[in-house]
Amino acid sequence: MRAGKRTGTSAGKRTGASAAPRRPRRRTLAVFAVCLVLLGAGVVAGVRWAREATGSVTLLANWSGAEREHFEEKVIEPFEDTYRIDVVYQGSSALSQVLAADMAAGNPPDVAILPGPGELLSYAADGRLQSLDGLFDPRQYDRIWAPEVTIPGRGSHTYWLPVKTGLKSMVWYAGDRPDARSAGTPARWCLGMESGATSGWPGTDWVEDILLQQAGPRVYEDWANGELPWTDGAVRKAWTTFGELVGAGRNRRVEQALTTGFGADCGPGRLEHQGSFRAAHWRRAGGDYVHSAQIVPGARPDAGAWEVSGDLATLLGRSPEAEQFIRYLADPDTALPEYTANKGAAPDGGQDSTAREIGEHLRTPREPRCWDASDLMPRTTRDAFHQAVLRFLVAPRQLDARLTELEAARAVQDLPVCGGG
Repeated sequence: MRAGKRTGTSAGKRTGASAAPRRPRRRTLAVFAVCLVLLGAGVVAGVRWAREATGSVTLLANWSGAEREHFEEKVIEPFEDTYRIDVVYQGSSALSQVLAADMAAGNPPDVAILPGPGELLSYAADGRLQSLDGLFDPRQYDRIWAPEVTIPGRGSHTYWLPVKTGLKSMVWYAGDRPDARSAGTPARWCLGMESGATSGWPGTDWVEDILLQQAGPRVYEDWANGELPWTDGAVRKAWTTFGELVGAGRNRRVEQALTTGFGADCGPGRLEHQGSFRAAHWRRAGGDYVHSAQIVPGARPDAGAWEVSGDLATLLGRSPEAEQFIRYLADPDTALPEYTANKGAAPDGGQDSTAREIGEHLRTPREPRCWDASDLMPRTTRDAFHQAVLRFLVAPRQLDARLTELEAARAVQDLPVCGGG
């Protein structure tokens, strides 16, 4: 505007005060517009240069949809802004297969987040994992979450830390509170087994939880570590109880279960044996949960241990950027998704009473908590367990054959399974 006024004044002096100011020619406007564009581009380039990342971290995890959006918005973006380190996220539902392929190609991610320590233990034994010693204080977590693992010839080290934890041993409902009698009708149960490459895992949760409530943490721990045979009577009883509760062998029901996704909506009046990740669905339905020990037939009088799960971060490529990302994930102030096991983390003030209760169960060892057994098992055993569940639902009379097959895949290991209480 100032330039226009100067131009008008100058023209008036040459032609007289009554002359009107001249409009800029089209060519002049075009040149001016180009200059503005170039100037704007220079400003943007300058801002981008000022915020340019000084390094990068590649991250592999299995989160998608809302989970991935939350992790990127609440965790990754603040980390990138604070440390000027770019996080390259790769998400895959076939996590184990993708990681194995990356390993074989010699191009593993810097950081991987896997569900459970079983697969990670095998990578640690092969020398594929970097120690996390000195990057965070393991005492921030109970021993089952971030243990020291002894590898022959390599000593004892911490190789993983929990990023996201979940509570299991939960039976969700809306309406009348269920008990063992009302929960004994298969038609009441929502049952979805489909989960892509990991289909069958909701059934493994059933078997594991039933064994935990019927036989107790000590037997459960021996079985999870491969020290108790799959053909043991306690294990067989857990399978048969599962089959009777959900209606194994009933063709229409089983067909529906095998083709229904594990996260499908569960209608009014139904029950669902699922973990804490289903809290939002049941909150919308006005529902609540009871401990599975209240509905499992043959549960011990002192039953009440919780089955738990967790997504664990591990370091595969050592670099200053990757180490900083691990430190950040272990910081109590980092806004990790859903439920954290970090003792120093403050409860989310925006959580409802159910969410706060779940978080307390995960962080405070009031009752025994035991790792999801299939997540503790070696990958080959875990995958065989998934398949055995699907085949058992179709043909429950062939249970002995399934248990014999699983016994052939049994592997003895030494991981902390249960803690607290």
